[in-house]
Amino acid sequence: MGKTAFIFPGQGAQYVGMAKEFYDNYDVSREIFEKASEAAGYSLQELCFDENERIHQTEYTQPALVTACCAMLKALESEGFYPDITAGLSLGEYCALTAAAAMDLETAVKVVCRRGKFMAEAVPSGKGGMSAIITRKPIPIEEICAEIDGIVGVANYNSPGQQVISGEAEAVKLAGERLKEAGALRVVPLKVSGPFHSPMLREAGNQLREFLDTIEINKPKIPFISNVTAEAEEEQERLKELLGKQVCSSVRWQQSVEYMITLGADTFIEIGPGKSLSGFIKKIAPSANMFNVETPEDLEKLKTGMGI
Repeated sequence: MGKTAFIFPGQGAQYVGMAKEFYDNYDVSREIFEKASEAAGYSLQELCFDENERIHQTEYTQPALVTACCAMLKALESEGFYPDITAGLSLGEYCALTAAAAMDLETAVKVVCRRGKFMAEAVPSGKGGMSAIITRKPIPIEEICAEIDGIVGVANYNSPGQQVISGEAEAVKLAGERLKEAGALRVVPLKVSGPFHSPMLREAGNQLREFLDTIEINKPKIPFISNVTAEAEEEQERLKELLGKQVCSSVRWQQSVEYMITLGADTFIEIGPGKSLSGFIKKIAPSANMFNVETPEDLEKLKTGMGI
């Protein structure tokens, strides 16, 4: 029998109103928001449900998205759904660690509050940038980036045909032009607040690593797949090291999904706002069963689809 993987989206998926229906309909989801608000020191309900611009500011986005996804996760668990394997894209790793019982919600929220602050302060506004590279056939993205003066490299290996580059704004722009000349179908500048997963955030990663020394991480109860290594990681100090590195390292999402398949995963449940990960997996593993849960209605469809 195949295995089920729970997967969680990263920063950029957030929107005002996410998880509101779960909050209104599930006691376990409401409890998550209450615990998260206490851990963060401000109302996550107001941040996630009331119209505001803070939800798109990195230091607030991160606790907001983790809280919303974990509220959905708890609703799934209350209906009898549990994963065999788990992973998250970038920020989504903290939800995955929660799903694997390696980190409790309060700890995850406290960590991402610091993570978001460190990342927001790492690079002055306008100094960095990111672009999605859409291709039909393989092109030497790493080699072309290496030829550019300045800092630019691959931030995300999302799926066949989509990678993201990140670094200094001018270097990212120039690399995009070179990649277009090399055969990229499209180069799409992303509306982001910083050059995430690039060496420009190394200091933020170092600060996060120091903070992680003050918190406790448990051994995951199920395989947790790291963005950095695209393999299962379980040793506590190793997890802290990788969470620090992840801030300034490439997210190897395609490789992570391929690894989960070697572990027997044939069903993927994306928990959180949007369907970006579902789209990636359809390109990585077209034969896999794919579900997305961001509303109670989606959860009902999942129950029907899984025969529960």
